Amino acid sequence: MSHKYLAAPLLLALFAFAGALPALPADKLISDAVQTALSQPSPAQSAAPAPQSAQQAAAQEYIQETLAAAPRTGRSAVARATAYNSLAGQTDSTPHITATGTRTRPGVVALSRDLLRSFPYGSRVTLQDLSGRYNFGNRVFIVEDTMAARKTGSIDIWMGSYRDAMTFGARQVRITAVR
Repeated sequence: MSHKYLAAPLLLALFAFAGALPALPADKLISDAVQTALSQPSPAQSAAPAPQSAQQAAAQEYIQETLAAAPRTGRSAVARATAYNSLAGQTDSTPHITATGTRTRPGVVALSRDLLRSFPYGSRVTLQDLSGRYNFGNRVFIVEDTMAARKTGSIDIWMGSYRDAMTFGARQVRITAVR
């Protein structure tokens, strides 16, 4: 089919569609409306705040404090948790240095490579023991280390002593990212 036969129906459809659209207001009308809107004070500026009762003020303050104190959570996963400490037999050739180059310390966790996709290095996470035997409280941990490649679905929590790590044992935990 020739292009000249396609152009006529296309132009006819274009003009029919353009006629169906409402006409735009004149430029002067638009500029006057903008000037009027800019010159008038906004309702937030002109209206004085309504007086609150002491009970309403206390409730509002409580809500603000609660929202500020509550950690905002994000992604969550269930994993097998174990504990480690800085012994050469439990780590690589640099037992006091994490995968990110920082020194091991309380609050550092190592994740298996599959969990690092969901919780990358530097992520702040909370842990919840699903058996209820160990209480992490509201402690926030930071992901700074990684586990051996053969480990999957696992988290290793750094502890200061071999005894603490052995006492912790292995358990199921919920890892939750803190925003």
